[in-house]
Amino acid sequence: MHSLVSDRALGWIIGIVSVLLVSLTLYTAYFGVFPDGLQRSGHLLLVMALVYVGALRASFGPNGQTTMLVTLQRLWIVVALTPGVIATGHHIVNFSAINDRWGEITQIEIVLAVILVIALFDACRRTIGWPIVILASFFIAYGLFGAYLPDGLAHRGYSLKRVTAQLYLGGGGIFGTPLGVSATFVTGVVVLGALLEKTGAGQVLMDFATGLTGRMRGGPAKAAVVGSSLMGMISGTAVANVLTTGPISIPLMRKSGYRKEAAGAIEAVASTGGQLMPPVMGAAAFIMAEFTATSYLTIAKAAFLPAVIFYAVLLAMVHFEAVKRNIPLLRDADSVIDWASIAKRSYLLAPLPVFVSMLLNGYSIMLSSFWAVAASVIVSFFNRSSAQTPRRMVETAITAANAVIPVALACAAAGMIIGIITLTGIGLKFSTLVVLLSGGHLPVALVLTMLTCLILGMGLPTAAAYILVATLVAPALVDLGVGLLAAHLFVLYSAMLSSITPPVALAAYAAASISQGNPLKIAVLACQFGMGAFAVPYFFVYDPALLAINATWVQVVLSFVTAISGGVAASVAMMGFFAYRLSVLERFGFALAAVLFLSSDWRFDALAVLIAAALIVWNLRKGVAHETITTEIGSEPIASTSKGEKK
Repeated sequence: MHSLVSDRALGWIIGIVSVLLVSLTLYTAYFGVFPDGLQRSGHLLLVMALVYVGALRASFGPNGQTTMLVTLQRLWIVVALTPGVIATGHHIVNFSAINDRWGEITQIEIVLAVILVIALFDACRRTIGWPIVILASFFIAYGLFGAYLPDGLAHRGYSLKRVTAQLYLGGGGIFGTPLGVSATFVTGVVVLGALLEKTGAGQVLMDFATGLTGRMRGGPAKAAVVGSSLMGMISGTAVANVLTTGPISIPLMRKSGYRKEAAGAIEAVASTGGQLMPPVMGAAAFIMAEFTATSYLTIAKAAFLPAVIFYAVLLAMVHFEAVKRNIPLLRDADSVIDWASIAKRSYLLAPLPVFVSMLLNGYSIMLSSFWAVAASVIVSFFNRSSAQTPRRMVETAITAANAVIPVALACAAAGMIIGIITLTGIGLKFSTLVVLLSGGHLPVALVLTMLTCLILGMGLPTAAAYILVATLVAPALVDLGVGLLAAHLFVLYSAMLSSITPPVALAAYAAASISQGNPLKIAVLACQFGMGAFAVPYFFVYDPALLAINATWVQVVLSFVTAISGGVAASVAMMGFFAYRLSVLERFGFALAAVLFLSSDWRFDALAVLIAAALIVWNLRKGVAHETITTEIGSEPIASTSKGEKK
């Protein structure tokens, strides 16, 4: 009984805090944000309260038994929550006094800073995992003890007072730009996404994707690709996308003949790319807008064609896999879609045009998301089953808050990393190191940058990974002549792909939980299916017309066509299959064509077209010849088989 009462009471607290978090964001979206110190502190305070109240609620469990270990766990939760709330609330209560001191930290605030870092690390450990904690700890240690490192990595040395002032006060640490983006842009869009899922708009998109591809070869896999690209507009995170579309697409893929690892891998890659699909994209896109001082609309426009290329190449990989494995068409009742029902429910998607049209008309992201949220609530009442009653709105707020928690904590932890990078100047040293190792050669620098992003992004949410690599390695690409937006999109793509890169592949592990496949095998296969996607950022670096920057529509179209052609050629080379199995020489030829398509020079593109066309014709003719011989052999007596084979 005691456990039941505690569960209900804590459930009420979670609901109230979630509503406060959502209400704060929507209020400031319409009436204007509070000063940075207040907005960001209030946001983090509510997020940390949700983490620890949720942990306290989970500690009671279903049986209500209390052991010594459980008691100690609850005690630690209270110990971490109370000082953490005090340390965060200090910014709100003493906002004016802190501003008047211009960053001068007091002895009490040094203690509060240390307490907040410990509490924040514990909250990150509970929600995101250890990688971000270890990484942030490494940077803090570098700030404190970096003076003792060898020349080239050493700095002049900073005291605990200086480091805590950098992390705790002002806008260069925990309460820096990343947390500010989470407290404003991200939360508003996440609320919109939660509403679209709760009202059934996400299911409409998935039904549309299934209906569109259900009668194609490998239809369920293609439905996963199309559905994930559409759902990416709502969820904006790889793991959330997998957990949303995977329960629908993975069983269908398994039923049609895909291996369980292949089904999980396809879903993982498709869901990862959803973070790039405008108009919503993921949290990292809003952070990029701040880092590059570029409007979000410009970033969305630049990201559109690369996102389409990503999914077009993935569709090609899925198709070749279906042909290679002889996956049959799915012709049972599961592939029959009631288009009238989909059309009838399409009104639930109305908030998306509202959001996009307001962005196109120059309104801010926050105000656009506010009115899109309002539109979603209004259209939900067109059907009783989707109506956002007060109870359902609280449930939606809880869902949105749960999605905000990892982003907000990752942004706060990433803020600490950026604070140390800014304080010590290690970012400039790292960029210089990349340039030196590459010898000033852009292709080598791009490969080094991608490898760095994949390593640093392991186990991190895309937003946190992007913040880190955008600070450390994007400046190196800019120094080598890459455009600012192209450089940041390159590192965003690379950081995003860490979601499917072994050994820490979050999207692959999420897919494994549904497909019941081996997570490591899924991650390896995901890299294979996503190999064409790995090539996409190289295309727009070498041919900025793909980003629709300072280019005519003719240049954009030609670049788009050649990029897709190059991606498909890379996919064919990777799969070793077109219409029929490829020889080693044919695979090499398609790989060469893919490399030639990278160039923006029309002569290299023309050569790539000739090579690819010749290989396609050769593969088709070889297959026809093989089928002809097989048919002839099948019509002759068994005794003549060896003679037919010699022919």
